[in-house]
Amino acid sequence: MYTEICRRIARACMWLGIVGMIALVCAVTWQVFGRYVLNNTPTWAESLALLLVLYVTMLGTAVGVRDAGHIGLESMLVLASESVRLKMEYVIQALIFIFGAAMAWNCAVLVESVWTYRLPTLGISEGWRYVPASIAGVLLMMFSVEHILALAKGVEVVPAWD
Repeated sequence: MYTEICRRIARACMWLGIVGMIALVCAVTWQVFGRYVLNNTPTWAESLALLLVLYVTMLGTAVGVRDAGHIGLESMLVLASESVRLKMEYVIQALIFIFGAAMAWNCAVLVESVWTYRLPTLGISEGWRYVPASIAGVLLMMFSVEHILALAKGVEVVPAWD
């Protein structure tokens, strides 16, 4: 059941990433059109594009870690014995969990510390820049637990699109 929840969250993150990429392309296109055709650069478009890059990147990173679509420490493990490989995979997932916890906590602290400041071109809180990294940290923690449970059961985590 936990794996199914993680798979659905990962799939939702991928769909949000797709929507974010489309919005990013639209914002940059509008910015270029405004600058070169209308000779009136929309100042909000660049800020929105930068914010969208953060969301798309952070959600994509978390899903990439879950679906093992990243260059990982596991690449050296193919040469190790099965018992060493299994122990190292536990260590790797524990390190991912710790990194995700640190990322979630510290980015949440950043969100809180800058929440009262505003992005002048968008009129929203500066904290929205750090929200995606905090969310990604929580997702890394969830997905590493999923991998640890899968290792304990001797099964593979099924990628979100399968």
